[in-house]
Formats: sequence, structure tokens, C-alpha cells
Amino acid sequence: MVEAVLAGLFGLLIGSFLNVCIYRMPRDLSVVRPRSYCPHCEKTIAWFDNVPLLSFLLLKGRCRDCGKPISARYPIVELLTGTLFFVFVAALGPSLPALKYCLMSALLVGMTFSDLEERILPDEFTLGGLVAGLALSLVIPISDGPTEFLFAITGVHPKGPLLSLTESFFAAALPSGFLWLTGELFQRIRHKEGLGFGDVKMIAMVGSFVGLTGTLRTLILGSLLGSVVGVAYILITRKDHTSYELPFGSFLGFAGIVVILLDQRVFSLL
Repeated sequence: MVEAVLAGLFGLLIGSFLNVCIYRMPRDLSVVRPRSYCPHCEKTIAWFDNVPLLSFLLLKGRCRDCGKPISARYPIVELLTGTLFFVFVAALGPSLPALKYCLMSALLVGMTFSDLEERILPDEFTLGGLVAGLALSLVIPISDGPTEFLFAITGVHPKGPLLSLTESFFAAALPSGFLWLTGELFQRIRHKEGLGFGDVKMIAMVGSFVGLTGTLRTLILGSLLGSVVGVAYILITRKDHTSYELPFGSFLGFAGIVVILLDQRVFSLL
């Protein structure tokens, strides 16, 4: 439990960094320099006003210098990331699988809120995560994947790390290719963009981490959430459904988090 608590505290710090990424990456700003600053008055935030969760509570959600409200996204991202880190380490122990799912969940949290706010899925998250997922598949096998069955039909029987890497690669390529084709057909038929390429890269990233089965479940759940919540939001706010851009990546991100919590049987291990 001590390891889980430490992981949760580390997750709060990662969540704080994710907030920097969510704000700066879509604006093509460095996530290293300058130091954190208020987006309203642009005053540098002192270290004691930049403590995850605690500073937001002590400042009552307002900038110390200009008094403008601080977005609720900041404590939400920090708390969500810290909680996920705690849960994975509590369930899986201080292990490589826990590290893998902590990394994936952090990427998904970053993409979820970036797409929600700016309708952008930064390549640093999507393509960087894709490379990380492929690399991790060599040391943390992806189990229960259908790739071995498909190879068995052809008479090829890769084993160990090669099989896991193959599963990771095909899980990244096939669903993202299908998603790209769907978006391309929609654009040709309706003559307008129906799906951003960032969503395609995001699904490729998910596939590299969880394999084909987990990726398909993420796509199905994300699509259902996007349809139900998206339509409800458009009706409630009376948005123009012909022009409103649905943050599909946000729904995919939430769905991906749910899938790795349930498919990896995290809750049953707690």
C-alpha cells in the first residue's frame, strides 16, 4: 500500500505536468520554459502556489496576483492522474505492467482534456505513445490477442516478444486504418471532414498498448459515448449539429481508461 500511495503522489505531479502540456502543446509552446504562469495576467506562479491540488484549494481557485479564476481542469487532471496511478500500483504492485498502464492512462488523460478544450490531439501524445507502446510490448507481453490465431491459419507461429510485438503492431495498424477509411469515405460522400487524423493516431496508440481486442472495445465504447453524450449535449445547448465539432478523442480517451481498468481486471485484483 505504501508503494500505491507513493505512486498516487507521483501521479499528482504527472497530472500537474499534463496540465502544462494540455495548455501549451496545442499552442506550439515549450513545455519546459518559461515556468508556469497565469494565462490571464501572465505572472510567473510561485512554487508554493503550484503544489498539485493543495494550492488550488488554498487559493480558492483564483490566481494570487490577478484574482482571475483558475480552470477546474487543473485539479481534475491532477486528481484523476493521481488516482489512476494509485489504483494500478495497488492492483498490480510496483511492476512493469503497472508502469505500462500508468503511462498509458497519463497519455489518455492528456489527450482527453486537450481534445476537449482545443480539439487537438498533440503528436507528442499520440505518436510518442505509439512508439512507447510498441517498445513496451517487447518486455510486457500483450496476452489474449487474436494475432496468434490469425498466424496459426497461415502456419506461422511466432513466440514470446515477437508475438507480442506483432499483436501490438497489428492492433495499432488495423483499427486505425479502418477509422481512417471511415473518415475518408465520409469526407468524400458528405464533402466535409467528419473525423480528424488525430483520432486515427490516438487509436493506433491505444492499440500498441492493449492489443486488438482492447482497441476494438475502446472504439465501440468511445463511439457509443460520443453518440449518446454528444447528441444530448447538442440538444441541450441547441448547437448546430451540422457544424458542431464533437471532441471524439475525449470520448475515446475516457473509453480507453475504462477498458484498461476492466479488461486488465484491475478492480478484481484490488
